[in-house]
Amino acid sequence: MISSRPMIELECLHRYFGATRAVEGVSFAVAAGQVFGYIGPNGAGKTTSMRILATLDSPTAGDATVDGFSVVNDPDRVRRRLGFMPDFLVAYPNVNVKEYLDFFARAYRLRGTERVRAVNRVMGFTGLDKLAEKPTTGLSKGMKQRLALGRALIHDPAVLVLDEPASGLDPRARIELRGMIRQLAGEGKTVLVSSHILTELAEICDVVGIIERGRLLAVGTVDEIQRRHEDPCNLVEVRVLEDAARLSRWLAERQQVDGLLVDGRRVQFSHRSTPKQDAALLRAMVEAGFDVVAFGTRRQSLEDVFMQVTKGLVQ
Repeated sequence: MISSRPMIELECLHRYFGATRAVEGVSFAVAAGQVFGYIGPNGAGKTTSMRILATLDSPTAGDATVDGFSVVNDPDRVRRRLGFMPDFLVAYPNVNVKEYLDFFARAYRLRGTERVRAVNRVMGFTGLDKLAEKPTTGLSKGMKQRLALGRALIHDPAVLVLDEPASGLDPRARIELRGMIRQLAGEGKTVLVSSHILTELAEICDVVGIIERGRLLAVGTVDEIQRRHEDPCNLVEVRVLEDAARLSRWLAERQQVDGLLVDGRRVQFSHRSTPKQDAALLRAMVEAGFDVVAFGTRRQSLEDVFMQVTKGLVQ
């Protein structure tokens, strides 16, 4: 039976380093089986929040709980329920993949056949079973990230905290990692994941939170945040066979058209309009003699919202 209480909850969390307020009053909750995307620029407070959840750091004020247990008062119980994947893997020399995972299984006090099953289960899930005898120092970036995920999964935690898991991965490795995260969530695990690849977070996350300079600026589903910060203008892209510059000048003379940008044979702009008015504009382009081969409007992406909400401030 899935608990009705949040599996992850931050309650007015603060973490100060001298005059630097790395995390300031952050509060949010993540339900069982949800994937929460933690978004923010470098230095925003994402990693600090995650380290506190993983009991690797202590809050200055406030608290965080995992499956109802406080990271301050019950760190041992939190560690048994949480798997933490840092943004880089420290590979040990003279240790192969299987030995590496076996070491961490022992650290979690898994014994005998239980430990063997855990190692084999994790290697099978991450696709590392064919590399069991390969030294960890000889793994590619993608395989190291799989190993780091396997280490976080070795004790079968209910909650996963993944710090920039897709950093430095090639497109295929990112797609495969995305599939693994969704599979884990489908199995009921709660996942908190940070990333700079916002398009991927929009695809895999149920809820996202945007943080900057230690403060949480927005939280909700991707659709909720997009609607909350939706620009009344449609973002329009037109592709023509030729005369893109002339089309840009033609558009500049029309009302409700802003932000013109010419890129080769493409013209991008904002159009404050209804779909019917967009259709009328397209018809007018064709009647004016422009050879339009593509015309499309798009909704604001998570990246667009991120740029609206954040100010590019650092600390």
